[in-house]
Amino acid sequence: MRTHAREYVLRYALLLLVLVLTVGPFLWMLSTSLKGSGEDVFTELPSFLPQQPTLSNYARVGQSIPVWNYIANSLIVAALAVAGNAVGATLAGYALARLRAPGMKLLLGLTLGTLILPGEVTIISQYVTIRSMGLTDTLLGVALPGAIAMLNVLLMRTAFAAIPDEMDEAAIIDGANAWQRFVRIGLPNVRGMISVVIIFSFIGAWDDFLWPLIVLTNPERYTLTVGLQYLSGAFSSDPRLIAAGIMIAFLPIAILFAALQRFFFRGVEEGAVKG
Repeated sequence: MRTHAREYVLRYALLLLVLVLTVGPFLWMLSTSLKGSGEDVFTELPSFLPQQPTLSNYARVGQSIPVWNYIANSLIVAALAVAGNAVGATLAGYALARLRAPGMKLLLGLTLGTLILPGEVTIISQYVTIRSMGLTDTLLGVALPGAIAMLNVLLMRTAFAAIPDEMDEAAIIDGANAWQRFVRIGLPNVRGMISVVIIFSFIGAWDDFLWPLIVLTNPERYTLTVGLQYLSGAFSSDPRLIAAGIMIAFLPIAILFAALQRFFFRGVEEGAVKG
């Protein structure tokens, strides 16, 4: 009994440590964004509870930068990335998992090979490609490189590969072609994983900073993550204002995850098909 008790204590202690490391910075930013101008943020003993709670910092963000314009730009980029991955990654994943053709293993190997390349390696070639297409300083140019992420293709392939072969064989006997098998057998069994891809695509496009900073030159087309840099001045910065901007950027991600969390966990646990 003592051994089991020690295991439970150790387990919960580790969970508490992970909780502090992951949730702690978020709570600190939330607390800082709600603190009034008269409160000292840099005290030796930081306080998570604001002594003078206020929402004025959020209003000041809107007064300092065109935050709604930046949010709209980020939503456009995220929508393009989500649509591209939901359609492109799903089709590519199905082709790699369920279709038989010469060279499919080679294509799968090339797909896996791209995952080990850091983004910095291909960013120059991506920029040259976008520039040659005339898409620099456009939101489409920002969204296009992430429209089909190889990680999402691999996730969809794994989900499609979990479908029993007998289901495809029965459909082929009934005269179903590849498209009909994709629509009637494949898609209904991978809806959870599609939700995972949507969430990953949205977060990746919404949080991206380096690529939009390289592609965009007109401040009116800046995404939110790039536009928030104007909250930090060259000689002074208000941590309350920066924290409020960060919380504004975090809010859409929280809303999306809250709306799709049921499908997200279903997609994570998806490993077999019943019936």
